[in-house]
Amino acid sequence: MMTLLSFERELAPLYKELEEKTGLEKKELKNLIEERLKVIYKSLTPYNIVEVARHPDRPQTLDYIKELLTNFVEIKGDRISGEDRSIIAGIGKFNGLSLTVIGSNKGHTIIERLKSNSGMIGPSGFRKIARAVDIASNTFKTPILTFIDTPGARVSPETEKEGSVAALSEPIKAFLRAKVPVLSVVIGEGGSLGALSLLVSDRILMLSYSYLSVISPEVGASVLFKDRSMKKDIAKALKITSEELLSFNVINGIIEEPFTGAHRNPELTIQTVKEALQKEFELLLKEPSGNLLKRRVEKFEKFKI
Repeated sequence: MMTLLSFERELAPLYKELEEKTGLEKKELKNLIEERLKVIYKSLTPYNIVEVARHPDRPQTLDYIKELLTNFVEIKGDRISGEDRSIIAGIGKFNGLSLTVIGSNKGHTIIERLKSNSGMIGPSGFRKIARAVDIASNTFKTPILTFIDTPGARVSPETEKEGSVAALSEPIKAFLRAKVPVLSVVIGEGGSLGALSLLVSDRILMLSYSYLSVISPEVGASVLFKDRSMKKDIAKALKITSEELLSFNVINGIIEEPFTGAHRNPELTIQTVKEALQKEFELLLKEPSGNLLKRRVEKFEKFKI
């Protein structure tokens, strides 16, 4: 049975019963579940959307690469301290267009998540992003696509010793000087500094059930109230949903997922993303690189506090 989120658990008995039904009874029960899900998803709270964004069955960067790119060649390592599997980077063909893709890597299985630190980026990961951006801009001169799905940066005494703050500045500087079009898509979690390292782009799109925030609701609740149970209130106050961020002009567009979430129909989600990417790159590639670079810098200067 599919992993049910907290607000879907009332359907657990129906899903269990579904496994025991056959024929017409199974079809009728499946329709009943789908109708109930539509009602539930019409009234999601911001924290419910956070839960959907974290669903383990959502398509991730490697899933998009597998379905959207051909001849993909991966770039590994930061040439200083090693390889960080929380970041996937490489060059491939998207509908005939040479493209550099850089994205978060969470992993679907327990082993994959352990190897990738569940998508939490460390110093070598930040340097790897910068290296891939420089290769795209200066060597191969390909447009850049970033997929964002990270809880944030990896924070520990070890990462501090490895220079995490200095490392984080490297991808930001690399994107701000890149002379090629840059497009970002938030496909799940857009957490804190991890998301920022992949977000400095010409256009930012979000899947409808993704979120983007300077801090996770749980950590925000712990910092402000010393009480993680306040996470739902923090999620509402942070204005982290795609619709809210579009209204504030933080992002440029929303890619609509299947009504009950990308995890229930990954194939349709990936196809919808493909169509959106094609339109975006057609527009971006018509722009002179100098204009893009100038507007990119001006865009992020406006976010100064």
